[in-house]
Amino acid sequence: MLRSIAIRDLGCLGYAEALQAQHEIEAELKQGRGQDHLLFVEHPHVVTIGRNGQEDNILTSVAFLEQQGVEVHETDRGGDVTYHGPGQVVGYPVMDLRTWKRDVGAYVRGIEQVLIDTLEEFGIPSRRIQGLTGVWTGEGDDAAKIAAIGVHLSRWVSTHGWALNVATDLKYFGYIVPCGLNRPVTSMERLGVRAGMDEVKAALSRHFLRVFEFTEILND
Repeated sequence: MLRSIAIRDLGCLGYAEALQAQHEIEAELKQGRGQDHLLFVEHPHVVTIGRNGQEDNILTSVAFLEQQGVEVHETDRGGDVTYHGPGQVVGYPVMDLRTWKRDVGAYVRGIEQVLIDTLEEFGIPSRRIQGLTGVWTGEGDDAAKIAAIGVHLSRWVSTHGWALNVATDLKYFGYIVPCGLNRPVTSMERLGVRAGMDEVKAALSRHFLRVFEFTEILND
C-alpha cells in the first residue's frame, strides 16, 4: 500500500500554537480523512511537564522562569519535565499508526532509530540506554542525552514527538531535572558539529521516511 506523508516546517512557533496545529491534524485522522504529517518547529524558551511529570523536577519558581522569558506548560505527552528552545529541532509526527504498526514500543524505538541514524550522518555516535527513552552519546559516566522523546497516542493517532539539541543553549536545562534524570545533556554543537537547522531537518526527514516506510512525500 502506498503510504504518503506531508512534511511541514512551522518555523519558530509557540508551544500552544504548535499543539493546536497537531490537534487539528489529529482530529481529521481520527475521522478517517486527512493526511499523516511530520511537523518541524523551533520553540521559544518553554518548559513542559508531561503526564508523569513531578513539579519538584522544576528547580526554580515559575515566576523566576517567566522572568527569564521561559513559559511553562502542562501537556499530555508521556514523560516528565523537559525544555524546548531556540537551536533545537522539534519533530511532531501526527500519524495514524494503524497503517504502520499498532505497537507503542515499536513506534518509540522507531523515533530513536531516526535520531540515531541522523546523528551518525553528522559523525556523532549515539545509542539507546536500556530502560530509558531518548538518545544518548558517550559511555558510562560520560553518557549525555542529546535527544528527548515524549509521545501521546489516542485511537492510534500520534502527537508530540522528539527534541534534538542542535545548537541549544544548554544552560536552560539547569533550571530543571531533565526527564526526571540527574544526567547531563549535550548538543551537536557541544560535540563539535556545527550543522545548519535545515540540514538537520533534511536528514531527519530522510531517515523518518525510511524507518516508518513512507513511499511518497506530499509538499505542504
